[in-house]
Amino acid sequence: MAEVLKHASTFLLPHLPDNNRRFALVVLNHQLPVFTPLLWEHASLRVCADGGANRVYDEMPKLLSHEDPLDVRSRYKPDVIKGDMDSIRPEVQKFYADLGTEVMDESHDQDTTDLHKCVSYVRDCTPDLVKPSLSILVAGALGGRFDHEIGNINVLHRFSDTQIILLSDDSIVCLLPKTHRHEIYIQSSVEGPHCGLFPVGRPSLCTTTTGLQWDLTESAMEFGGLISTSNIVREEKVTVRSDSDLIWTISIRKSN
Repeated sequence: MAEVLKHASTFLLPHLPDNNRRFALVVLNHQLPVFTPLLWEHASLRVCADGGANRVYDEMPKLLSHEDPLDVRSRYKPDVIKGDMDSIRPEVQKFYADLGTEVMDESHDQDTTDLHKCVSYVRDCTPDLVKPSLSILVAGALGGRFDHEIGNINVLHRFSDTQIILLSDDSIVCLLPKTHRHEIYIQSSVEGPHCGLFPVGRPSLCTTTTGLQWDLTESAMEFGGLISTSNIVREEKVTVRSDSDLIWTISIRKSN
């Protein structure tokens, strides 16, 4: 029987539970979720993907509007800025470099996305945490150009042995690899009830769930046929097993 992989969006809670999970944060060049300062505090490593540094510089002071903008920018300093460096503004790069941020120009590599580069970096920096203790949170991963979103979902598949979580103000998206059975512990104060589950890349011939309004029982799913969208979480724990990698998504409660 396949090993169980547990999932929980505890990174959206003000205080993390006392467990061994560690978080890294990657910031992309799209509007930051309102809870980005919380993600930043939970993360032990913070990486900006190229123009993601512009977002931190411009938007963090707006998210913390009661504080002095310069103090916010100095406190929320990324550890690394990495990418092909075609989006970051020169004054932003200089500001963070002067504060000690490492800037890594990967413009020679045009075959991978900036998110791919950043995930590779995080994995290389934390080899002992890749499985199963590390989660990589990706802020600004959803919305904007659709091809960018598809590229981000592709990164989930490229690094299927690492838990990568795509985030926007509205949604959480992650991969459920077929190599495991999955238990998803719903944080009902911050997420749900709307959710979805579907395969990308190849059909699923047999998927079974528990804990949903419309559970699947050895069901087939594929684009052009059945996929589970606009479903609703009904239990504190959702379980999923499938013969195919699946994308899981759940809504984020607006009050948070």
